[in-house]
Amino acid sequence: MQDAGTELVGRRVFVIEDEAMVSMLIEDLLSAIGCEVVGTASRFNETLQKVKSVAFDVAILDVDLNGKNTVPIAEEFARCGMRFVFATGGAPTVLPNALKKVPMLKKPFQQEDLARALRTALS
Repeated sequence: MQDAGTELVGRRVFVIEDEAMVSMLIEDLLSAIGCEVVGTASRFNETLQKVKSVAFDVAILDVDLNGKNTVPIAEEFARCGMRFVFATGGAPTVLPNALKKVPMLKKPFQQEDLARALRTALS
């Protein structure tokens, strides 16, 4: 793997993922590249609640939380200037034009892919 660089060390990440095992894997990958997981959410409404109280540099947002599309959350993140990365394990999602430039991680992904997507979102 290429060096993730120091730009990710200490970055606070909010993980929004409905599959517990996938969430734990993402948390492990984040820890390995020096990021700090400052919060997790696995449901749409839980995400809306936590986003008000969790201070983060970047979020990893699953495109689908228990069958509910998260585009409205992504649109709010974009409106507020919050940085984020999409993650999806399903078929390609049709995104509004305003969200098409958001980095997209296709599950399963590797540590290098995660680091690249985070760097892109934070640049």
